[in-house]
Amino acid sequence: MKLKLFAILILLGIAINVKSQELNCQIEINYSQLQGSSNKQIFDQMKKSIYEFMNNTKWTTETYTQQEKVECSLLIIIKDGDINTGDFSGSIQVTCRRPVYKSGYYTEILNIEDENFQFRFQQFSQLEFNLNTFQSNLTQVLAYYAYVIIATDNDSFAPLGGTGYWQKAQQVVNNSQTANELGWKSSQNNKNRYWLVENTLQPVFKGIRECMYEYCRNGLDKMYESSDDSRASILKSLDLLKPVYSARPASYNMQVFFNSKRDELINIFKGATPEEKNKVKETLMLVDPAGTTKYDKI
Repeated sequence: MKLKLFAILILLGIAINVKSQELNCQIEINYSQLQGSSNKQIFDQMKKSIYEFMNNTKWTTETYTQQEKVECSLLIIIKDGDINTGDFSGSIQVTCRRPVYKSGYYTEILNIEDENFQFRFQQFSQLEFNLNTFQSNLTQVLAYYAYVIIATDNDSFAPLGGTGYWQKAQQVVNNSQTANELGWKSSQNNKNRYWLVENTLQPVFKGIRECMYEYCRNGLDKMYESSDDSRASILKSLDLLKPVYSARPASYNMQVFFNSKRDELINIFKGATPEEKNKVKETLMLVDPAGTTKYDKI
């Protein structure tokens, strides 16, 4: 009896110390545009396989508790394809959010819509990934965005904290250079997977990552102490974007940053002083001219 109890305690100890996976990733697949899509069984299986791949793969060597898992989601819109061959194409939207300290609020830190998503999926097929080799475009794209999500989350908690994971995303890009599918090569488009990670790791774009940290840690995370001081810190953090815009105006990386932050900034500064409103509008209209009309709401 004592031996059995001892064995149970050991097993419990092992279970407690098992490293939890990093992502809490929700998956949605929209196939309404696909002709002859009445057979939804393959899409149910696709959703299940992608969910398990994203949430059960161990992406890092770090230990994440259940509460520390990164909240994220993938929306896959299938626009064309053949259920018989398993070849599909469409888009994938990737979003990620992180909790704000001492609040029930989550701030969006990543919002990417990738229009170049071609992949093959056959029912009951196993999704496998190896960081050192190209196995399928589906798992390469999913793994790439898993690392981008983790990298962005780490950047928001520590200065340039996601560098190692941005480098892993770049390794996925490098291994995908022989792929026939779009999105991996520098020559195909200046707003694709290649350029997102290539730009991120260049010194000229460091200000975006520094802004993300200052905005989240010294801005939002201290909102509980003083909303006025927090707002002032967020306003100051936006100055880090000016050199980036000056060097690379209308870059893809800046677009990605403001896809997640534009509406939140409007809500934050609606309650600002007239002086702060003028300053933040001046800065935002400079570094994010695409959002000029929206910033009038401030």
